[in-house]
Amino acid sequence: MTVERIFIRPLQASSQAEQENVNVIADSGIVGDRYFGCQDEPGQNITFVEAEEIESFANEYGLAIDLSITSRNVVTRGVRLNELVGREFLVGSLRFRGVELCEPCLGLGEALATANLPPPSVVKRWLRKGGLRAVALSTGELSVGARFASAA
Repeated sequence: MTVERIFIRPLQASSQAEQENVNVIADSGIVGDRYFGCQDEPGQNITFVEAEEIESFANEYGLAIDLSITSRNVVTRGVRLNELVGREFLVGSLRFRGVELCEPCLGLGEALATANLPPPSVVKRWLRKGGLRAVALSTGELSVGARFASAA
């Protein structure tokens, strides 16, 4: 139950940048990410997705495995993210609260579409598998390899 990869997308960048560690600010998200400090939607400041779901999608459609394809910030391994909606949890020393599922949008559908897989089919395939939106409840550093734990 660990963090496998971390990505940010700076405000003007068109693609994500992989990071070994990032600074997280309570109620604001990841420093340097395009959604840092945004308060338009609940839990938009940090998103998590399961590596296993990305790998399953890639294998199902014969695609190369690329853990950045969903544009989520934190790729996890061994964590059932859907179970964290409405719950507090720890990643390393940082405390988070799962806000809601990070359901797929048409943008994700268009980004992952292929000749044999139109955008609506991509969106349908990722329903309830697209990850978790969360709020950072503490400030500190988040690193690849950090372990998940339940917050007591």
